[in-house]
Amino acid sequence: MAERFAENVSAGKIELAVIQLDTFSILPSSAAQFLRQLNDLSLTPSSLIELIESDAALALSILSLYRRQGLKIAGEADLAGLVLKGLSLREIRDWILSAKIYADLEADTPKVSFRKDLTKHCLAVGCCAAKIAEILSPAIDPHVAYLAGLLHDAGKFALDEAMPKSFERIVEEAKTRNAGFAVIEQEYLGLDHTILGKRISQKIGLPGDIILAIWLHHSNTGLISQSMPQARIAQIVELADSMARRLAIGQSGSFDVPIACEPLAERLGLTPGDLERIGRSLPETVEQRAKVIGLDLDRPQSVYCKTLHTTVVQMAQENAKLLDESARLQNAAGDFDLAAEPLLKTDSAALPLDVAVDIALRWQKIYQTGPVCLYLTPAPAAQNIEAVIVDSSAKAQKVFLNAPENTPVIPEPILERFEIIDADEHIGWLFEQLEVDFDSSRTKLAPLQAGGETIGVVVFEQRSGTQVGQFAERMGRAAGLGAAVLNMAIACRRQQWFAERFAHLLTTPAPKVQTGGAAPAPTPSLDALAEMAAGAAHELNNPLAVISGRAQLLAKTETDAEKKRILEQIRQNAGELSAIIDDLMNYANPPQPRPARTAVRQILDEAAQLAAQKQKLERIEVRIEIADGLADVFVDSGQIVSAIANIFSNAVESYKTGAGPINVSAKQAGNSVNIIITDTGCGMDTETLARAAQPFFSAKPAGRKRGMGLAHAQRLIQINAGSLALASQPDKGATVTVNLPCK
Repeated sequence: MAERFAENVSAGKIELAVIQLDTFSILPSSAAQFLRQLNDLSLTPSSLIELIESDAALALSILSLYRRQGLKIAGEADLAGLVLKGLSLREIRDWILSAKIYADLEADTPKVSFRKDLTKHCLAVGCCAAKIAEILSPAIDPHVAYLAGLLHDAGKFALDEAMPKSFERIVEEAKTRNAGFAVIEQEYLGLDHTILGKRISQKIGLPGDIILAIWLHHSNTGLISQSMPQARIAQIVELADSMARRLAIGQSGSFDVPIACEPLAERLGLTPGDLERIGRSLPETVEQRAKVIGLDLDRPQSVYCKTLHTTVVQMAQENAKLLDESARLQNAAGDFDLAAEPLLKTDSAALPLDVAVDIALRWQKIYQTGPVCLYLTPAPAAQNIEAVIVDSSAKAQKVFLNAPENTPVIPEPILERFEIIDADEHIGWLFEQLEVDFDSSRTKLAPLQAGGETIGVVVFEQRSGTQVGQFAERMGRAAGLGAAVLNMAIACRRQQWFAERFAHLLTTPAPKVQTGGAAPAPTPSLDALAEMAAGAAHELNNPLAVISGRAQLLAKTETDAEKKRILEQIRQNAGELSAIIDDLMNYANPPQPRPARTAVRQILDEAAQLAAQKQKLERIEVRIEIADGLADVFVDSGQIVSAIANIFSNAVESYKTGAGPINVSAKQAGNSVNIIITDTGCGMDTETLARAAQPFFSAKPAGRKRGMGLAHAQRLIQINAGSLALASQPDKGATVTVNLPCK
C-alpha cells in the first residue's frame, strides 16, 4: 500500500506543508451563492455570516485571511461576526474572486461529490453539536459548539489541500477496508487529521476550546474531560460526529461502524429522549443550512460560471464609472492644489503678494499657460497697484504698477461675476507697463472674487492648442479658492494695521474716571478706538465670512481626510478671528448703560451663577458678607453682573485645583458702595498686575485665552460711573475693589 502513495513523505514534512497553507479551495456553489447575493445587492452582514458559517473550507479560508491581516481572535464565540469587524466586504469579495475553486470546475466527479459530502457531514456535526449544547445550556455556548463541530475535520480539508492525491487514496483505502479514516492515516502517514487540524487551528488562532474539540474528538473524551473541563466540548463533538454518521448525513471518509451514541450521551447527562428528538430534527436542519451554500444546486459549476460572468460585467461597468470619477476628482484635486500650498503658507505674517506669487505660479503650471500676471484691486484713491509677473520660464517677480487715470482697473464685465474675457480691449494700460511681453490676441482675464467683490485679476496668455472653454468651469472653481486664500492674506494685513493702531490708541493716557454722578464723557482716545473698531469689523468680518463659508462648503464635498481637516481648521480660525473682532467692538463701543436701583446681594448672586456657567462648573465657592443697612447701587445691573462674573472667573482660574474660595465683602463708602473681591490663588507679579486690565493681555499661553475678561469688566464698570482697582502679590492671591455709585 505504501508504494501506491505517490506523495508518501514523512509526518514532519506533511505538518510543514499544512502549516504553510494560507487558503483552502472552496466549492463552486459557495462562491456562486456569495456572488449572486453580491450582484443582487441582497448580501447583508447576517447573510454573509450565515454563508461563512455553513462551509467549513470557506470559514477556514476567511479566518486565515483575517489572521494574515495581523488581526487576532480573542476568544469570542461569534467568530464570523468578529471577522466582519476586521475585514471589509471588498476584501472578502476580492478573496472569493481570486480563490481556487475545488477540482477546477470539473463536473461532479467522485472527488467533487466526496468534497460536497464531507462539507455536509461537517454541517451535520455542527448543527448536532449546537442542539446538544442547547440542552446543556448555559454550561456550553451553542454557537461555540456549532463552530467546533463545523470545523472538527479541519485537518481533512488541510490534507486534501496540501496532498490531494494522498487524501483521495486514503479515502479509497478506508472504503475498501471498511476502516476509519484516522486508522489509514496513521498507518501510511504516521499521523492523523486531528493533529493536522490542531496545527492549522492554532495557526489561525481559534479559541482554545475549539482547538481542543478539533484535536481530541476521536480520543477518550470522557476520561480527558474529567481532568480537563475545557475538553467537554470535545465530548459534544464526538457525540455529534457519531450521530451524524449513524444518520448517514454526508460522508466523513470513515467507513467503520460508528461508536454507540448512548454511552457518550449518558456521560454528558443526556437522556435517550434527548437523542431521539435531536435525531428527528437534524436532517431538516442540515438541509436548510446546505441550501445556504447551494449544495442542492444542479450543475453548480455552470451556475458559478454564469454568476462570475455577471459579476465581471458589473465590475467592468463600475470600473468605467470609477475611471470617470477618478478623472473628475483628479481635475478637482488640481484646482484644489491651486490654493492648497498658498493656504498652508498663509499665516498672520503672510503678505498678499507672497500668496499671489504662489497662485500665479500654480495657475501657469496647472493650466499650461504662457506668461501670467496677477494684480490686486487697489484701495480707493490709491496710486499704485500691487502685481506679480510670471514669465514663460516660471520666473516670478513682484512689481508696483501705476493706476490708470481714465480706465477702470477691473473691467466692467468681470466686476461682479466670474467670466473669462479677452484682454486686448480692456487692459492696454497694463501691457504698457509690463516688461514681459504678452500676445494680446491670445491673452485672457479671469477675476478673483470673494464675497461678491473682485479683489484681483489673473492675466494669462493662452497656449496654442489649448481651448479655454474646456477649462472655464475648472478655472472658476480654482479662482474662487485662490481668491479665498488671497482674501485671507489681505484680511491678515488689515488686522495687523488695526492691531498696531489699537496698540497706539491704548498707550494714549485716559483722564481719571469719576466716582459719582453721570457717566464720564467718552475720551478722545476711546472715540478713536470705537471708530477704529467699527472699521475693523467692516474690513475683516466680510472676508472672514467668505473664508469660513468657502471652507465649510468645500469640507462637505471633500473625501480626503487631511484636506477635510485643513478646511475645518480654516473655518475654526476664521470663527476665532470674528470672535476677536466682536470682543474689540464690545470693548470699544459697549451699549450705553440703563441704570436702575439694584440690591448688591442680587448682583453678586447672579454674577456667581454666570461665572459658574462660563467655567462650565455646577457652582463656584463664593463667600459673601454684606454690611448691615447697605444701600442699593444705581447701575445697569446686567452690565455690572457681567463685569463681576468676569472677575469671579479670573479668581477661579487663579487656583491650580478647585473653584475657590472667593471671599466677597460689600460696605458703604459715602455715596457709593465698595465691593472687595479676594482670592488666595496664584497671584500676579508687578508687571502682570500693571497690564492685567489691558485688552487682549493674558498671562496664559498663547491660544488659551483672549485676555478680555478684566478689560471688559473695567470698561463696563467705568461707563457705569464706577471704578476698579487691583492689588496682588505672587502666590498670595489678588484683591479687586469695585466702587459703584448709589445715586
